[in-house]
Amino acid sequence: MEVLKIATAGSVDDGKSTLIGRLLYDTKSLTTDKLEAIEKTSKQKGYDYLDFSLATDGLVAEREQGITIDVAHIYFSTDTKSYIIADTPGHVEYTRNMVTGASTSQAAIILIDARKGVIEQTNRHFFINNLLRVKDVIVAINKMDLVDFSEAKYNAIKADFEQLMGKRDYQGQRITFIPVSALKGDNVVNQSLNTPWYKGETLLEHLESLDMAAVSNVGTPRFPVQYVVRPKTEDFHDFRGFAGKVYGGELSVGDEVVALPSQTKSKIKDIYFYDKKFETASRRSSVTITLEDEINVSRGDMLVKINDLPTIGKQFTATISWMDSQQLTAGNKYIVQHGINKVLAKVESIHHKINPDYSGIDKEVRVLGMNDIAQVNFKLNKPIFYDAFKNHRTNGSFIMIDTQSNNTVGAGFIS
Repeated sequence: MEVLKIATAGSVDDGKSTLIGRLLYDTKSLTTDKLEAIEKTSKQKGYDYLDFSLATDGLVAEREQGITIDVAHIYFSTDTKSYIIADTPGHVEYTRNMVTGASTSQAAIILIDARKGVIEQTNRHFFINNLLRVKDVIVAINKMDLVDFSEAKYNAIKADFEQLMGKRDYQGQRITFIPVSALKGDNVVNQSLNTPWYKGETLLEHLESLDMAAVSNVGTPRFPVQYVVRPKTEDFHDFRGFAGKVYGGELSVGDEVVALPSQTKSKIKDIYFYDKKFETASRRSSVTITLEDEINVSRGDMLVKINDLPTIGKQFTATISWMDSQQLTAGNKYIVQHGINKVLAKVESIHHKINPDYSGIDKEVRVLGMNDIAQVNFKLNKPIFYDAFKNHRTNGSFIMIDTQSNNTVGAGFIS
């Protein structure tokens, strides 16, 4: 079954958790005990409705304050797809959490309160989804019940958001507008009788109709070697295969490949998935590959097609999202983990800080604080093989690790 990863974004009280809870409820994905707990707590709070946000807000502080603080991952399935939803916080101070939630998503839901319209945080949420090349963005104009399901109000918000779309640099996104009431269930799973002027799909209908090939980022095939398979048994005494996951494209038997960093050449002999052989390994499939020649390939090396090499270098520029309370300054050293490889990196310079509300850049910046987004120049102690993030989402991204604490302190996207 296909798996679709979705990130949510929205300002405080826009109804992200309620929307997800409504999806779970209307698709009958809530367990009996969870539903009973929601009913009990809703009654205790004096509500005359079910508080569906209780289905996702797991931290005590979240339930007490009625806000989302951490990224929660919610799983549910229909007859055609499995879904993983990253419920991310809407606060400015949790920008890093939004980046984390969206970094592996193929689709995003941006919520807008119909009473407030497009606000500064909406700009931030759209900027992050644009930065991370999320292909399908659903703009859910929520709380339509509080504006009497006004078509004029919906159209005004849609027009404001379309102006925001003109500022993006990633034109490959598909933007879909849906008027919803998460609390009442209008246009979430079932069509609403309150919006006869809306002829489009419900939220779930749209998610169900998404073509996974269309929303997955396609690049050139990259095969990072995670493990060298040497069984040394009687049946497989001379077997030497390379296990890993195919990213970006397909690899087939007979393809001429280059092993990096040695740049030695060979051809793909066989492709195995457990005990079965395949002619082609599709993208995102985990397989074991054997080569026709006995060349030196180790964990951390990469197999690529012969005429499709990535950039090999010890310097690059990247947009980073800073996630640590300790400030980043030029000259600091970090471990950059790119795929399964770790290299020591020095921050050569901070080129500029990016204001994620589309208000421009700040070139007069010397340090980065938590939640800042900036363009930074790096110098590495040994070369890596990388692509620009816009061309290859997996091979163009990395994380930064503090050399002392071993904490993840930043996420980067190579320019």
